[in-house]
Amino acid sequence: MKNLFQVIEERRAVKVFDASQKIEKDELMEILELAGKAPSAWNLQHWHFMVIHDQQAKETLLPIAYNQSQVVDASAVIVILGDLEANKNFEPVFGPAVEAGALSEEIKNALHGQIEGAYKNPEYAKLAAYGNASLAAMQLMLVAQAKGWDTCPIGGFNSQAFVDTFKVSDRYVPIMLLPLGKAAKPGRPSGRLNIEDMTTWI
Repeated sequence: MKNLFQVIEERRAVKVFDASQKIEKDELMEILELAGKAPSAWNLQHWHFMVIHDQQAKETLLPIAYNQSQVVDASAVIVILGDLEANKNFEPVFGPAVEAGALSEEIKNALHGQIEGAYKNPEYAKLAAYGNASLAAMQLMLVAQAKGWDTCPIGGFNSQAFVDTFKVSDRYVPIMLLPLGKAAKPGRPSGRLNIEDMTTWI
């Protein structure tokens, strides 16, 4: 397997996928499991992965994605959804930690108060959903690249049409589409701004 530095250098947004290449569910689940190890605020894991694997479902997605061919030619499209109610993950996350003796009940209760206080603000919930789900999306792209699969993050799609067509719960907000497959043509190298111009030291 490639090292992290190779993966970062080689990752490109692929625009043309080989439609003949398929990915098995087991391998895709392994990629998603590793993507799900991304960090998140309070470890609440503010994401949900909707996997569009069926070809007919990909065809349904095509006009919603403004006819970007990646979504039908890729082996699968992982739709990154941000969780607006990630506070509901509290007990599944922290309950086992208390049972294992890794966390006291007192600290658990204090954390619960902090989280519920934060989630009284809908703006916080939205920002947390976008920020944390994006961490998982980036990790997914790197894991896929390390395992020999290419990706292309797509932010340009009709979010409301996606929600309506695929019956997405109000709990979730679509963040991006992430086609995954094998490149038919390599992704175009893209330049980067000078890091000196992108950095401020204080």
